[in-house]
Amino acid sequence: MSTTQTSHPTHPSAPGATDAPARVVPFKMAHLVYRCRRRDETVAWYQQLFQANIVFKDDVLTFITYDDEHHRLAFFNMPDIPPKGADTAGAHHVAYSFRTIGELLATYVRLKAVGILPYWCINHGPTTSLYFRDPEGNDIEFQVDNNDNPGAYFRSKEFAQNPIGVEFDADELVLMWEAGATDAELCKVGTAATGKCSF
Repeated sequence: MSTTQTSHPTHPSAPGATDAPARVVPFKMAHLVYRCRRRDETVAWYQQLFQANIVFKDDVLTFITYDDEHHRLAFFNMPDIPPKGADTAGAHHVAYSFRTIGELLATYVRLKAVGILPYWCINHGPTTSLYFRDPEGNDIEFQVDNNDNPGAYFRSKEFAQNPIGVEFDADELVLMWEAGATDAELCKVGTAATGKCSF
């Protein structure tokens, strides 16, 4: 149980209640569930991505987790469903944040060693991001905030001119990181740029 103290919303009819209702929102995102044509291959891919453990598996479902949550991802075994299409409505990608650029780059190195490579490496301005695609065609973003106030970048002239960002060479960024470049240097838009400007 969390030790964080939270205030409970006041019932509208309670003494001292105000006219404005309390704002009640979830305190965390718990898990994602995927429908899979290639369940076992997809589960193995996510185990590598997150260094995750299987907590339950039967003929229909698999649950995995990478922390103290009972499950972070679940996978339905549905081999007869049609494949995901690029022109199908639904989620575009799911993003996960790392604390530092070093953690992000260390994860890139670890995944590259097992053959999992990002299909897109881009500094968006607010974040430095690596995009991966799972065996079912779902996209995953691994990101790190580029500074302590990434939201300010959305209000900048630079963002208005290029709201997508500048692609970078992840291997070159790793070499800079290993050579002792600072987080600010590594996270600067244009560092290790490939010459492509994605806007």
